[in-house]
Amino acid sequence: MQRRPLLLGALAAPFAVHDASAQAARTLRVIPQANLTSLDPIWTTAVVTRNHGFLVYDTLTAEDSQGRVQPQMLEGWQVSEDRRTWRFTLREGLKFHDNQPVRSADCIASIKRWAQRETFGQIAGGAVEEWRALDDRRFEAKLKRPFPLLALALGRGQGPAFILPERLATTDAATQVRDATGSGPFRFLADQWSPGARAVWAKFDGYVPRQEAPDGLAGGKVARVDRVDWTVISDAATAAGAMANGEQDYWEYAVHDLLPLLRRSREAVVEQRLIHGTYGCLRFNHLHAPFNNPKVRQAVAMAVDQRDYLRAVAGEDPRGWGVMEGVFPAGGPLATDAGADILKVRSVERARAALRESGYNGERVVLITPSDYPQINALGLVTHDLLRRMGMNVELVASDWGTLVQRRASREPVERGGWSIFHTTASGDALALPPVHLFLRANGANAWFGWPDDPAIEADRLAFLDAETEAEQQAIARRLNGQAMRTLPYVPLGYYWQPTALNRRVTGAFRVPATVFWNIGKTA
Repeated sequence: MQRRPLLLGALAAPFAVHDASAQAARTLRVIPQANLTSLDPIWTTAVVTRNHGFLVYDTLTAEDSQGRVQPQMLEGWQVSEDRRTWRFTLREGLKFHDNQPVRSADCIASIKRWAQRETFGQIAGGAVEEWRALDDRRFEAKLKRPFPLLALALGRGQGPAFILPERLATTDAATQVRDATGSGPFRFLADQWSPGARAVWAKFDGYVPRQEAPDGLAGGKVARVDRVDWTVISDAATAAGAMANGEQDYWEYAVHDLLPLLRRSREAVVEQRLIHGTYGCLRFNHLHAPFNNPKVRQAVAMAVDQRDYLRAVAGEDPRGWGVMEGVFPAGGPLATDAGADILKVRSVERARAALRESGYNGERVVLITPSDYPQINALGLVTHDLLRRMGMNVELVASDWGTLVQRRASREPVERGGWSIFHTTASGDALALPPVHLFLRANGANAWFGWPDDPAIEADRLAFLDAETEAEQQAIARRLNGQAMRTLPYVPLGYYWQPTALNRRVTGAFRVPATVFWNIGKTA
């Protein structure tokens, strides 16, 4: 009997095309805001790693869209009458991606590691006398003193206590965990990870979501696609073209200059998915010259005009950005410009004179900036120009964001691979309260990268926890703002609104304080 290979091939082709089309409909193709180089959201505060964390890990509690704390992995918790014992109960059916059950021991080990590094976690950890497992689903915290914000600290959107298996959570907090086994709605596919190019996650069929509708970072985390596929596209024009042509589904941080192109496209829509504004930060290295000298830091602050930075990132239209000459978010209950006269100077000439008087002796300044992260790179380029015009000996070192994240952890002087200045951003809710304000932490060796040491700031951060009235809180905020403007752990650069571009076939993209991918699907 004569075979018919051509007929069989013709029959097979439509099925292959259909299968590829179905696979594409089940895959969310994402252009992330930066390159993923670290898998450990406790070791680094890089937003791209935190976003990875929300894919693979779960949290005990979570903030909803109104900032209220809700149970997530927990059924709930009880607080004793004297407010010094908290008892937590895990939901049934929780398991890790290796199919091992989530136990109290895993939670305790994860919390202890988180409390060594995360800003609010350090404060929460200092209030706890002992964590104790009661059984595999119940555990408790014995406190040294009442700490009513414990539930918030554990599930805060910008630095939650992600839960790892105990075998990983016992890793030293200064060492990166490289095994991304979690209990979240997606599994990380390590064999498909190519830093600088691609990262892939697959739906975890063993995940049991809560029954509530998603609300902020709380509620049911339902994986509505089989795969989330990140493709790093460092060139903004190429990224915009991929969105306009329907080659990608989601551009996390669409560049403002290219929004008109995206809005004209039949394939893309532009949304303000993030609830909070994005705040810029010019961060000094306080360990080494020249920025271990507060007078040099003050000279730089005198040259800063936030409007120049914000235009560089978000364009000329002031509806897309705003000046905030203080350390707390604009429009929030603690917003103040008390003591911030230095940020209203806005004069390179006066800054140059102040620099001469500071004792600056031509020390080399290494400004590190991410060439693949347009928004943060724009901040760095503005500062580079300012420092040169002030008369500083400045060297601009460009790298990818992942390399910058690794380098900023170095405490070495610039001669041995260290750094002097870098820039970053944070969501407004990450800066809303003194205890959680990452950039404001000034506890020396335990502070965030840059390691400022200011006991007055630290004293008022802790005092805020005991403030009983709004008036007391605002008085502390004014003191903190004034002190921060004197010692300058960082220079605030104002805020802008960061839009997201989506393919028109994408569904379920609800408003969030941080980029998450649960509940998002695609129409065929």
